[in-house]
Amino acid sequence: MRRIWLLGITLLFGGILAAGCGVAKEVKTADPGAKTSNQNTEQGRASNPGEPNASSPGAGDVDKVPNDPAMEKLNKLSIEEKIGQLVLVGMDGTTSSDATRELIGKYHVGGFIFYKNNMESTKQSLQLFNDLKADNKSNPIPLWMSVDEEGGRVSRMPIDFVKVPTSRAIGTKASVELAKGIGGILGRELSGFGLNMDFAPVLDINSNPKNPVIGDRSFGNNADLVSRLGTATMEGIREQKVVPVVKHFPGHGDTSVDSHIGLPVVNHDLSRLRKLELVPFQAAVKDKAEVVMIAHLLMPKIDPDHPASFSKKVITDLLRGELGFQGVVISDDMTMGAIEENYDIGKGSVNAILAGGNIILVGHDYEKEKKAINALKNAVEDGTISKDVLNNRVYAILKLKQAYGISDKPAEGPNVQGINVDLKALLKKNGLQK
Repeated sequence: MRRIWLLGITLLFGGILAAGCGVAKEVKTADPGAKTSNQNTEQGRASNPGEPNASSPGAGDVDKVPNDPAMEKLNKLSIEEKIGQLVLVGMDGTTSSDATRELIGKYHVGGFIFYKNNMESTKQSLQLFNDLKADNKSNPIPLWMSVDEEGGRVSRMPIDFVKVPTSRAIGTKASVELAKGIGGILGRELSGFGLNMDFAPVLDINSNPKNPVIGDRSFGNNADLVSRLGTATMEGIREQKVVPVVKHFPGHGDTSVDSHIGLPVVNHDLSRLRKLELVPFQAAVKDKAEVVMIAHLLMPKIDPDHPASFSKKVITDLLRGELGFQGVVISDDMTMGAIEENYDIGKGSVNAILAGGNIILVGHDYEKEKKAINALKNAVEDGTISKDVLNNRVYAILKLKQAYGISDKPAEGPNVQGINVDLKALLKKNGLQK
């Protein structure tokens, strides 16, 4: 009897131990899942690259994201290299120069914007772009190579290319298929040159017929039409591995002043903007737009003290907060009259970053480019721009460059003849060319 009793005790304890081991094993198995959940939370936080508040989740914690190549790259950059990523500059002439080499070698600029006077011919343009990329070989981050290529009167392509019609002409056909096809043509033109960013499409609604700057650059005066054709064009560009930049937030369509010359004042309140101007941008955000350009507009009923391009109420509260945009924000050219005639370019550049922006566009004048860069550097050194804010802004840029596979690999050149043939066929099919 005693032997049976001992055997029962042994079996009982064995069962308890076995059950204990089973529980322990289940906890151990569940633990990696819990860890993965935490990792995903951190990853999700840091993947909101536009979060402008340094104390917000993901802004100060971006260096804690595990297994993130963009984070690994960020952590290896010097302060000067990080500051350089905040600036995209223009250049003079048709060849690389001492000035461009200094902007690359000393200031580590994030990229270039090219205008008509930089692109005389297909051969020369290709040489220029490849030379700049070669000059950047000692830098750890490849260059943005950008251009305003909308079609119509805003085109930088050499004369070898058949002219792309205006957005207004495309809008008269109200065809999403046509708009996406045009976006694809624009993307092919740029990608053939090794260009990787297009400041297009225009999402402004041409609601003011006296507007001196938008006009036929808009698809029309109807919010739904602009939304449908704008997002289709964006998708066409994006499919060619070129980053589309939608512009000019929060809407440049109802102005009577050209921001290249002076500062337009738009007296609409949020209620009006939500019904009209913001509609295409909301559609683009829903369609996962990666970059938004901010206009130089003063909107007294939203922010009477700052133009939209460095207004926290416009960039942080409206674009990022209300519309939910999580991508990269770039200013319009800081050398335009709207800024030059009213603000200091250095202070404006710093304020644009503090307001929630990622990239300052300085399209002209070597001295002004250096002034903007040095102002940003001083602001980082004195703590006006905190290290957390700097890292947050640059992280978003690195993530986007990584997502598009941006590199400094030399391009072979566009297939001009093939692009022209396809464009003519597209236009003929849609009744835009005989």
